Amino acid sequence: MRMLLIALLALGCGGGDYAVMRNDYPVKPVPFTHVDVQGGLWNKRLEVNRTVTIPLAFRHCEETGRIDNFAKAARQMPGPFRGLHFDDSDVYKIIEGACYSLAIRGDEALEQYLDQLIAKIAAAQENDGYLYTARTVDPDNPPEDAGPTRWSNLQYSHELYNAGHLYEAAVAHFQATGKRTLLDVALKNADLIARTFGPHARHDVPGHQEVEIGLAKLYQVTGERVYLDLAKFFLDQRGHGERRALYGAYAQDHLPVAEQREAVGHAVRALYMYAGMADVAALLGDTSYVAPLELLWQDVVSRKLAITGGVGARSHGESFGEAYELPNKEAYNETCAAIANALWNHRMFLLHGDAKYLDVMERVLYNGFLSGVSLAGDRFFYPNPLAAERGYRRSPWFTCACCPSNVTRFLPSIPGLAYAMRDRALYVNLFLSSAVRVDMGQRTVTLEQVTDYPWDGRVLLKVKVAQPIAFALHIRVPSWAQGRPVPSDLYRYLDDRPSPVSVELNGQAVKWEMRQGLAVIERTWADGDIVFFELGMPVRRVVAHPQVQADVGLVALERGPIVYCFEEVDHGITVFSLLLPDETDVESEYRPEFLGGAVVLRARGKESGSGREVQLTAIPYCLWAHRDEGSMSVWLRRG
Repeated sequence: MRMLLIALLALGCGGGDYAVMRNDYPVKPVPFTHVDVQGGLWNKRLEVNRTVTIPLAFRHCEETGRIDNFAKAARQMPGPFRGLHFDDSDVYKIIEGACYSLAIRGDEALEQYLDQLIAKIAAAQENDGYLYTARTVDPDNPPEDAGPTRWSNLQYSHELYNAGHLYEAAVAHFQATGKRTLLDVALKNADLIARTFGPHARHDVPGHQEVEIGLAKLYQVTGERVYLDLAKFFLDQRGHGERRALYGAYAQDHLPVAEQREAVGHAVRALYMYAGMADVAALLGDTSYVAPLELLWQDVVSRKLAITGGVGARSHGESFGEAYELPNKEAYNETCAAIANALWNHRMFLLHGDAKYLDVMERVLYNGFLSGVSLAGDRFFYPNPLAAERGYRRSPWFTCACCPSNVTRFLPSIPGLAYAMRDRALYVNLFLSSAVRVDMGQRTVTLEQVTDYPWDGRVLLKVKVAQPIAFALHIRVPSWAQGRPVPSDLYRYLDDRPSPVSVELNGQAVKWEMRQGLAVIERTWADGDIVFFELGMPVRRVVAHPQVQADVGLVALERGPIVYCFEEVDHGITVFSLLLPDETDVESEYRPEFLGGAVVLRARGKESGSGREVQLTAIPYCLWAHRDEGSMSVWLRRG
């Protein structure tokens, strides 16, 4: 059965069109391969990722021995294992990103490089499917956290975590190239794990969640239920200590997942787990996870979300803090956690069709995530604090390189977050200049989007169809345009009036209605129909919930989806001595020469102590640390 499904997929279902399943997400994402990004901020970032970040990441993997570890495990070269026991996962993530990039734009040299690398990975796999170079290179002397034998230290070994990233890379490679070389490696490994773990085999769970997501993708591409059942098994074993020792709250192993109500422990592990729960809920049609996921989401969005969309307040354990524990200088907000938060919120939207999840996702994309990689694509943040003293800079690489490798795979997947389908409805989730192609029944609809978002709130949507067709167009009206920074009371605007929203069809006002945060236009569309959608973008002052002690008496600035910050380089004095009076006007100006083009804010402020007037300049948070070193802060004291 598996071989038949794979053969059918190879004939015509690549690029994200999976085998037909009995259950699925109610809302279906439009595959990124059907989205042509044609300009603007994201086009620039995608191209830099393709031409700079992915080659750079592979080069670092070569220089640090990550790729040699596979050759050593295959006995193709001598030498000890180098690096950390989970370094295989970095190689898999970069392969995934390279495949996404390859699917968008063919590159013969890159494809040949991947063929050679995958051959090393396949050769490193043991005969029964086991693949973990940290052990295979020298089985008698593995790194300490790997454990003395297979699966003997799952709390820390990352054996299953590595496997999850292998599966995601394998599916991406198969969809991009039609080749089964890496997919065969992944399936052989997954079959071993399915024989090793399960209701009638070993009862244990990964210390670091991720394999659940990968198993769901293997299920989608093969139709083999064993992989989805195994993902659910790993989830349902958490919090049950009858047949094994629990790993505790740090690994979200303190309660059964269906009973968890608060986001605790290591932030990336938690968010990957929530994403895996959403996958299993949708693909199995299992509603037992749906209510817990919503409660966990409410906990994060109402009590544990930085204004930038970052999560994971504490550096100790890279973990969530207590409710309203949202520090600024000490904030961790790992780039990987931002990526995981975006992935989870996208899945929550696919489950429910509510734009509130997309609002959180967008906040992450433009702020908490983009700050993690430089404009040049060659330097990275691991933590993303909201305030910093002099000397905080992006790094070219890390010993633990999970964040740069995660950037390489997440960036080219962003076009796949932009649009979605449900029955005869087309959703516009994100605003980016692009063309999307979707099939509605026997007809193809192309929607062209032209916009300078996030710097401008005007969006033009042009419909292209061979003949008139009826469908509903759903256009997201962001929560910031509705007078709310986030879909909770964690942050609020001092002026909470909604921004003006204008919708026109072919130059005339058109009837539309608001549904779950989306402007819906239902009609029979003709070729050449043009929707003009405009969001007002006033500068807004933001204050935090009074229980956020770190932000009492402070104010932040936003414009559209962009969170702003203040840097010392623009003021000549530490930003921690600046005051922003409530009554002063804040002006915005698009500056095409500023760091690739951005809207910059200016206002009259004061210096504390002396009371002298200071001309304040605020820049997008995602662009900080690109100029001279100095202090930075998102939040200023109210004058």
